[in-house]
Amino acid sequence: MIQESHELDIGEVLLHHTADAWTVNFEPLFTIHLPRWPDLHIGTWTVNLSPTKHVFFMIVAALLVFLTMKLAGRQLERQRAGTRAPRGYANAIEAFVLFVRNEIAIANIGHDGAKFAPLIMALFFFILYSNLLGLVPWGSTPTGNLAVTGALAILVFFVIEIAGFLKLGPGGYMRTIFPKMPGVSGVGGAVLTIAMAPIEILGKLVKPFALAVRLFGNMTAGHFVILSLFGIIFLFGDLAVWNWGIGIITAALVVGIMLLELIVAFLQAYVFALLSAVFIGLMQHEH
Repeated sequence: MIQESHELDIGEVLLHHTADAWTVNFEPLFTIHLPRWPDLHIGTWTVNLSPTKHVFFMIVAALLVFLTMKLAGRQLERQRAGTRAPRGYANAIEAFVLFVRNEIAIANIGHDGAKFAPLIMALFFFILYSNLLGLVPWGSTPTGNLAVTGALAILVFFVIEIAGFLKLGPGGYMRTIFPKMPGVSGVGGAVLTIAMAPIEILGKLVKPFALAVRLFGNMTAGHFVILSLFGIIFLFGDLAVWNWGIGIITAALVVGIMLLELIVAFLQAYVFALLSAVFIGLMQHEH
């Protein structure tokens, strides 16, 4: 008689919780089946713009950013109208906003940093909520998708280059690709300047690539560790003598990793915003 295998596939569990999907599961309560739209054919390319699970949670993150700022703004208006100092929730959000504006945007971009502060703040809070959504029940982490982090990095790349071109002008911007070689003139200087151009262009492309991969790698790795530790309980389920001991030790480790992931969620939002401001600042000053 052939017995069916009910062994747990840890790899399948990992992919089920971290990979993108066409449904959003809130089991055992309900499941949202997202709409499927027809493919778009652009030449030899086939593109499908149907929303997925990560798109759904990106929208949730964006709504949370909007509600956070809207509610904090209303509370600040009411408190200041009554000549009271900001306190509570509004005070906490104001402290976050001022920190991002002054210590990240203006500190790294310079006196023009104030006009980039809304972008840096939007990146910080959107990435923060996207990171945290993966730590709540039934949640998912959009920033654990390389396409999401890549899109954010491409957005920053265009801001860096376009803002740099507008600030430096055509001549100054070209100097960021064909830099002057100090102490070298004549034919030798021209040859070195042309030889450095591919390296400078590569440097421009490496910056957004590093932003995308760093955020994606950190957010994905944490969930893989947590789910793998949970899998230990099921892998050793047949050892009845050790069930309680393995369960308690694994649960303690998972709680520790979850707390670490909470710190990482804030840290990675900060790092992405910080490096974006640094890269924008580098292009704002020709030297």
